[in-house]
Amino acid sequence: MDTVTKTKDEVATHSHVVRPVEMEWQKTRFSGCEVKPLLFDKETGLVTALMRFAPGAVLPDHEHVRIEQTYVLEGKLVDKEGPAAGLEVNAGEFVWREPGSRHVAWTPQGGLMLAMFQIPNKFYERDGRVTDLSGKDWDELWAHALTE
Repeated sequence: MDTVTKTKDEVATHSHVVRPVEMEWQKTRFSGCEVKPLLFDKETGLVTALMRFAPGAVLPDHEHVRIEQTYVLEGKLVDKEGPAAGLEVNAGEFVWREPGSRHVAWTPQGGLMLAMFQIPNKFYERDGRVTDLSGKDWDELWAHALTE
């Protein structure tokens, strides 16, 4: 079974089994960053995903709009820039970030994480645009979810 994508029109009253080992890694627009989305709710923006980073991969300037949670399964996640610059989260450790927290993250030796977002991150582009992970305008896709 692939990613479970819920819509408001569906009423789910049972368990949904997702088998990540059977899923393909999906490349993102960020070099060395791949994802296996496990749960994605298009209405609310709720996301749970496995994220795999190559050694040295950087997740550029982004904001966690609501609480973000990450459990590091392998490797290390480091705050490269932002208020917590230098903060390291190692394999077997868990970090959660407050709504509105903003930083640049990187994985010096690479890593594998289980990440949970209440709504997708805002990425701050060099040209001033604010996008989501896909590179599309954040407000157009997700502003509606802030009112729910």
